Amino acid sequence: MRAERDPERLILIGMMGSGKTTIGRLLAEATGWPYVDNDELVRQARGSTAREVLAADGEHGLRRAESDALALALDVPEPAIVGIAAGAVLSHADRDRLRDAGTVVWLRADPATLAARAAGAAHRPWLDGDATAWFERTAAERDRIYDSLADITVDTGRTAPAEAVAEVLRAHPAR
Repeated sequence: MRAERDPERLILIGMMGSGKTTIGRLLAEATGWPYVDNDELVRQARGSTAREVLAADGEHGLRRAESDALALALDVPEPAIVGIAAGAVLSHADRDRLRDAGTVVWLRADPATLAARAAGAAHRPWLDGDATAWFERTAAERDRIYDSLADITVDTGRTAPAEAVAEVLRAHPAR
């Protein structure tokens, strides 16, 4: 159950390549709120990139790192904009924390767009091999979860970053 107050935190969820960092930074510019990025929080919590954590500690270790990064993000004083690890939604406890922490914004795009955007990013896990197939499988698993969490949904595959920011602010004006 969401708190009985206007949330002063915008929480960006979605697959890697959906635009969380780009849109998060643009939202920060538009609102004057700080932006906190998951990749930086994983580095802060673990001293490694998500890809390095996955290589060293496996999927279980990466999920722990994502959960730790979420905890750090939700400790940032409000108002704030936070980009959350794509896999954080797999944990029931983390989903509960997300629901109670602010306005959840799902940035979605089709698997081919996500694969094209994510290609070549050395810090990103899971992209060895056929990235489009990985995104298709993973989106089939996660899209219903993202949808169940979202207060606002923006299709970043069809919307330029500036328009995505405008959509978010129309739905949740910065207070």
